Amino acid sequence: MDKNKYNFFDKVTVDKENEIFLKIFENNNIKIEKIVSNGQISPENFWYEQKENEFVMVLDGFAILEFEEKEIELAKGDSINIPAFVKHRVKYTSKKESTIWLAVFY
Repeated sequence: MDKNKYNFFDKVTVDKENEIFLKIFENNNIKIEKIVSNGQISPENFWYEQKENEFVMVLDGFAILEFEEKEIELAKGDSINIPAFVKHRVKYTSKKESTIWLAVFY
């Protein structure tokens, strides 16, 4: 077995109550996560405002990210780079299917 091999579509947990965060890799410069959403959104009036940049890609499903001045719809294959300290939140993820994210923090 190759210890470096990982399939993002293996073992997709459907949890209607909690979003699933799985750390794939981390060192001093980068963190890679698989996130599985099933209708979860950011709490009302909550904004992420991280100290690191974040690249996210929707591998499957659909989501809407909200920024202070705009919203961006992300479908399967769509990605966005969010610079550090840019306020954003998850406004919507599909309740009918899992939204599988690739998130890279650097």
